[in-house]
Amino acid sequence: MENGRDGMTTARTDETAGLGLRPLYVQVREKLLRRLVDGVWAPGDILPSEMQLAAELGVSQGTVRKALDAMAAENLVVRKQGRGTFVARHDDERIMFQFFRLKPDAGERKFPDSTILSTGTFPASAEERRVLGLDPGARVIRIERLRSIGGLPAIVETVILPAGIFGALQGMELPNNLYGLFAVNFGVVIMRSTERLKAVAASAQEAKLLSLAPGAPVLQISRIAYSLENQPVEWRISTCTSEGFHYSVDLR
Repeated sequence: MENGRDGMTTARTDETAGLGLRPLYVQVREKLLRRLVDGVWAPGDILPSEMQLAAELGVSQGTVRKALDAMAAENLVVRKQGRGTFVARHDDERIMFQFFRLKPDAGERKFPDSTILSTGTFPASAEERRVLGLDPGARVIRIERLRSIGGLPAIVETVILPAGIFGALQGMELPNNLYGLFAVNFGVVIMRSTERLKAVAASAQEAKLLSLAPGAPVLQISRIAYSLENQPVEWRISTCTSEGFHYSVDLR
């Protein structure tokens, strides 16, 4: 066993760094992830070749490949045949594939359009502090918007963001794809999210916006999105009509 570059411990087997330690490819993944967090590689950038990374980190090319495969499975990087490995962008296609699950009953899944209803900065509620891990006295930005699919109102959405991270967002023109804005303007890349689904009755305001009768059944999706550092950075509450739409997910 010997010390490699970047402070990493290597072994001749190149599979583990010793009894009780994490597999070497996991350590390599964490080193590469750290570079994403630090902004060494931005969304869309091409990574050095596996051979270059292996030489730099003092491990085998197979170990680097295994680490990159793990990152590709997490949608952090994208492999393009014959071109290389790229840092994943938060473009519409990726967002729709990874985070957007509402689909028309007839036809293909489409990325929704958005209309901003309101935006403002407020003291965080106790529940917002709990979900986002905020300190007492913290403030949040709340964005209310209506999302339409194929010209039909489908989702009434509240997006809650820590003002300590996204304070400069106030006054910006908000695009349809917020995750792209987070990455480009704030250096916050969304790595994963958790969702909870619940059937509820539409409020009067929600029903009006979604062209439903008050009290009509709707699907409420509560999503917490996490950054590359596994920090909760967004709480999104989406109230979705089921008139002509359904929630679709592929299980593997």
